[in-house]
Amino acid sequence: MIKATIRMLMPPQKRGEGLKIIKSVVELCRYDPGCLGCHIYSDLQKKNVLMLEQAWRSEEDLNHHIRSEEYLNLILALEMATEVPEIRFDVISHSTGIDTIEKVRNEVGVL
Repeated sequence: MIKATIRMLMPPQKRGEGLKIIKSVVELCRYDPGCLGCHIYSDLQKKNVLMLEQAWRSEEDLNHHIRSEEYLNLILALEMATEVPEIRFDVISHSTGIDTIEKVRNEVGVL
């Protein structure tokens, strides 16, 4: 799985326009083959920071998305940012859930 994360600081006067573009990307992206999830977040401490988080089944699926017209729209939104956006692509080989918390807390006798 590949997690793609983009964090951008939008100028206040462009935030609405940028958010509209990103929402349209999210709506289309959810139907792309290999998309496991696509979400927009807003930073509660920095009002004009937006974050787009996507999860992709494979690098091939992500690459197909990056070549798409909808991704071109995302690039246009990135160009509105007041700072260079933070962009990350993380390859995840496995993940766990609450079982990790239970295991670690049980090791030290906390639970």
